[in-house]
Amino acid sequence: MVRRDRLRRMREWWVQVGLLAVPLLAAYLHIPPPQLSPALHSWKSSGKFFTYKGLRIFYQDSVGVVGSPEIVVLLHGFPTSSYDWYKIWEGLTLRFHRVIALDFLGFGFSDKPRPHHYSIFEQASIVEALLRHLGLQNRRINLLSHDYGDIVAQELLYRFKQNRSGRLTIKSLCLSNGGIFPETHRPLLLQKLLKDGGVLSPILTRLMNFFVFSRGLTPVFGPYTRPSESELWDMWAGIRNNDGNLVIDSLLQYINQRKKFRRRWVGALASVTIPSPTPSIWTPVTRVVERSVENREMPLQSSFYLWATGSRKPLSRVFGAVQENAAAVHSVDSG
Repeated sequence: MVRRDRLRRMREWWVQVGLLAVPLLAAYLHIPPPQLSPALHSWKSSGKFFTYKGLRIFYQDSVGVVGSPEIVVLLHGFPTSSYDWYKIWEGLTLRFHRVIALDFLGFGFSDKPRPHHYSIFEQASIVEALLRHLGLQNRRINLLSHDYGDIVAQELLYRFKQNRSGRLTIKSLCLSNGGIFPETHRPLLLQKLLKDGGVLSPILTRLMNFFVFSRGLTPVFGPYTRPSESELWDMWAGIRNNDGNLVIDSLLQYINQRKKFRRRWVGALASVTIPSPTPSIWTPVTRVVERSVENREMPLQSSFYLWATGSRKPLSRVFGAVQENAAAVHSVDSG
């Protein structure tokens, strides 16, 4: 009798816990995205949208140096957006006539359809479509990419190499902090769980919050360049916009795509020759990409590696120096 009473009380206790947990979980899952900071709101307000196959893609397009023919297109990393470039934006406008950046599909202020098969091929096609939209499809383009954007740049480079009509004409390419060699990439535990799909993915994407996001992302930065809490909130606000946290697992399929198409994308870097050098900028310390990248096969013509400090701000000066000294660098490497 005593045992029966105890079991009954335990059942009642669990029922009460369940009744309390259900509304709390429901409330947690419906927490609205954070408000945009004034700086992020200004970035969105100053940008524009164009339509790609019925999907809205956000982009920025600034006119810089008058009289210069130079155009630079910026390709952002995972899991953030074009806002990554805001600290060097002004510096780039002092060197280029047009400075252009977009939020890839599934990122930032662009649409985030679900379910959707996100692919690097589609993102590269969106970059080409944006340049056609801006009437720049016949112009020679300087590409500056970071992380996820490096793979998109590699696909654009492959298409350029194939000489396909309507493709981007690349004048120069600068890669930064990307796992261009799949075997040197070390995804974080959460990335592994999400990219492999399964029943855990939809649960984890819904349970993801700012604390999990910031704790996971901060160590990826160099020790002297970690983002402030306000910058992390800006990144998180971009992810939560249009329920972007719910497509993170789909976007992470790029890791599997990079392995599958290694020959195509690494081969493009290893065999193509473009008029200007192809610098690659890596920070001294990163948990995601091993430093052994400097010893990988990279028989690039007109290429060199630049190990930067990890700060994003000097990139405008670095890239400008690459442009100004292209001939000198070419002659050094060719020798």
